[in-house]
Amino acid sequence: MAEQQEQVLYHLSVSPHIRSKQTTTSIMCEVLLALTPAAIFSIWYFGIRTLFVYLVTMGSAVLSEWVWQKLTKQKTTIKDCSALVTGMLLAMNLPAGIPLWMAAVGAVFAIIIVKQIFGGIGQNFMNPALSARCFMLVAWSSAMTNFTVHGVASATPLTIIKNGGELPEMLDCFLGTIPGSLGETSALLLLLGGIYLIIRGIIDWIVPLTYIVVVLGLSFLFGRNGVYEILTGGLMLGAFFMATDYATTPMTHKGRFFMGLGCGILTTLIRCFGGYPEGVSFSILLMNVMVPIIDRFTLPRIYGEVKSK
Repeated sequence: MAEQQEQVLYHLSVSPHIRSKQTTTSIMCEVLLALTPAAIFSIWYFGIRTLFVYLVTMGSAVLSEWVWQKLTKQKTTIKDCSALVTGMLLAMNLPAGIPLWMAAVGAVFAIIIVKQIFGGIGQNFMNPALSARCFMLVAWSSAMTNFTVHGVASATPLTIIKNGGELPEMLDCFLGTIPGSLGETSALLLLLGGIYLIIRGIIDWIVPLTYIVVVLGLSFLFGRNGVYEILTGGLMLGAFFMATDYATTPMTHKGRFFMGLGCGILTTLIRCFGGYPEGVSFSILLMNVMVPIIDRFTLPRIYGEVKSK
């Protein structure tokens, strides 16, 4: 009888021992939900053509993932909605007047070159949407920097800061009635979406908060208006939705602090001293490459580990 009680009391199982009801699909749907208000605002502000930019990038992302997995005889994973998230994030990194065929090529590049070739979801070492944006910026720089509102070309606030001119009202920057990429406008809606993800436990607060605070402080230190720096450009979108990507973010809290710190420093240096007015995309991608090194030096010591001399 005692032996039977012992067998009932002790259970053997393999890792992971901590389980969650969250799935990849549920997490991606939460991210899509958090991005939707800002996406709807961009369609209202920039015009109905913007809706087709979203449809093309999201549709091309899903289709290219499905075709690749069929051709390589892999399990189809389009139902996890990760391709939809990549497509939406890519659209939010594009100007409203981007030719639709360029948007489609960018989505295919993000899914095939950056994501699937390296093993699919969770295996990519850089953010797919940002990688595609940088690829498109190199390939079609004129189209990627042509920011229009209802067909009228306008300079973004960061370009005005870089080259001089009259800045828009700060309230306009906060609400989003300014030129820029589709996801560079409404800081308010992106901030609310990011807070929603933090409350839901989808993302950690360390990276976005550190990122924003560092850019705010360093901008004032270098003689620029830090409030404009955090409300304009792709900072809110990058801090909450791309620098927190699971596959390209450090695993520990300490590592995430260094991730946010590095992104903030690089973004400010590029904006203040580089030839390009925006630095969010490049800074996040550079820190993505640094994540394995950050993890190596910030992972806690294994309990009972004995290091050889």
